[in-house]
Amino acid sequence: MSGVWCFSAFAAPLKIELPPETGVFKPAPGVELANGQCLVCHSVEYVVTQPPSPRTFWATSVKKMREKYGAAVADEQVEPLLDYLTKHYGVEATNSAASAATLPKPVTLTPPGTPIRGAAVATNYWCLSCHALTAKKVGPPYKDIAAKYRNDPEAYAKIAEQVQKGGSGKWGPVVMPPFPMVSAAETSAVAEWILNQK
Repeated sequence: MSGVWCFSAFAAPLKIELPPETGVFKPAPGVELANGQCLVCHSVEYVVTQPPSPRTFWATSVKKMREKYGAAVADEQVEPLLDYLTKHYGVEATNSAASAATLPKPVTLTPPGTPIRGAAVATNYWCLSCHALTAKKVGPPYKDIAAKYRNDPEAYAKIAEQVQKGGSGKWGPVVMPPFPMVSAAETSAVAEWILNQK
């Protein structure tokens, strides 16, 4: 739980306990976009409490997040993100078969067949939206994670579990969303890359 202390000149300090966030996006093709982009700024509840709405509503919302709040959603991510949000949290128009015909996929920035590198995995799954190498963003910096697990023989397994299942509590109340779509090879590569940060 996260504690928030409130002070007043007229009253004793009051500590308010906030429950940890536990909501996650529905696992389906495209969830990595929602996890990597939406959870940087707000909880899942912001999405799931919206009334089921058509694609135009989600398009307006994504546009607002990009233009008004500076969300770093790349141009090529917008349509797949809208497909995911519309399919799982909205209503699809009967004359729109495009989203049913194509499943959104992660935007891969490395050519197929090249060796898997941890930095590329972190980029492909938008890990760097929440984590930086040396400074705290939404989540802890990778150098702090490396320092915490440097002498832990189970470091790889712990990082792999965090990537695959998500969680909270190790670094505060902010939820790390699950990324079950990351392959075992990708998970191993990104874990090795994180643990080599200094």
